[in-house]
Amino acid sequence: MPGPLSGYRIIDVTQMVSGPAATMLLGDQGADVIKVEPHGMGDLTRALGGKKQGLAPIFATTNRNKRSVVIDLKDKRGIELLEQLVANADMFVQNFRPGAVERMGIGEKALRLIKPDLVYVSISGFGESGPYAHKRVYDPVIQALSGLASIQADPETGRPKMLRLIVPDKVTALTAAQAMTAALLARERTGEGQHVRLAMLDAMISFLWPEGMAAYTFVDPDGPAIRQFSASDLVFETVDGYITVGAVSDAEWTGMARALGHSEWLDDPRFQTPGGRLRNFGARVDLVAGIIRTKTSAEWLELLDAEQVPCAPILTREDLLEDEQVAANELIVESEHPHAGPMRQTRPAARFESTPAEIRLPAPLHGEHTDEILAEAGVSPERLAELRAAAVIA
Repeated sequence: MPGPLSGYRIIDVTQMVSGPAATMLLGDQGADVIKVEPHGMGDLTRALGGKKQGLAPIFATTNRNKRSVVIDLKDKRGIELLEQLVANADMFVQNFRPGAVERMGIGEKALRLIKPDLVYVSISGFGESGPYAHKRVYDPVIQALSGLASIQADPETGRPKMLRLIVPDKVTALTAAQAMTAALLARERTGEGQHVRLAMLDAMISFLWPEGMAAYTFVDPDGPAIRQFSASDLVFETVDGYITVGAVSDAEWTGMARALGHSEWLDDPRFQTPGGRLRNFGARVDLVAGIIRTKTSAEWLELLDAEQVPCAPILTREDLLEDEQVAANELIVESEHPHAGPMRQTRPAARFESTPAEIRLPAPLHGEHTDEILAEAGVSPERLAELRAAAVIA
């Protein structure tokens, strides 16, 4: 059964993570994603660690459900080939630095002459103007500039900390995928394409704002209206491991106090309201941590579950593969990659009842579908041979 985006064709010239992960999501949902790569290595993530028969893990998972074509976009003949692909596409996605696509001749205005109703998507690090627009960008740069590293700062020393996951890249991908789908919906309604612009910086600051900038949301001329607090990691050590547990509502706090055997906490004026528990967060966490060290993880989780207090064991990555809830969700799937061998990855997270998303195609080898894709665009076998001999394609 076809996915919800079956019938849409996307020309994807993005590299690294934010763009490819976004188009992967649309590919999971049935779109025909054509990944245009340069000669040589191709997408840089092909070689980023753990490379197995030409496919690094991060490339293999963010570029599934795509076909790869190698075109030299520095050659005029390569631009002509790209235009042939765009003529039969619904969307074009790029993440070059601002100004680069115009110099290459594949900017929004140029491609709209080829396909008037094209949805053109530009993903950048910082936006198209301003003092940072010209800079190269990777995930840690956005963590730094967005305030995320500051929010993660060590509560004792104040030293900023980076997240160990490339969260800005993936938040941008999720934001982009939603925006791209919305643009396609708008085109269905109006018959008109449009230019969708998204900066990683904008996506990340918007993502962290609700709680990360809570102290600055309401404008107060005398300073922040509420005191910003440094939240603990909510990691509690037990006799044999680690768990997390949290209580926001009055009912949850009551349940936690009972489960931990300290009902007297309920009479402490510091903890009698949600606001008070927030203001006295550090003192409350210290009390809880001292008690949780006295029993095993399983013992505490049983007691906390009985009181309906949100809690969970802290799993290692190896534990995750065997977790009962993950297994019940049938989230992790195993398959045989035709070039890299056995692999595991997550299925598409969103489940569609009538138009299921699925993993249809493994991540492609570099230029694996060049002839197939260009033949679909009307390029003759003779022309393909001529272009390959001239190194315009591979």
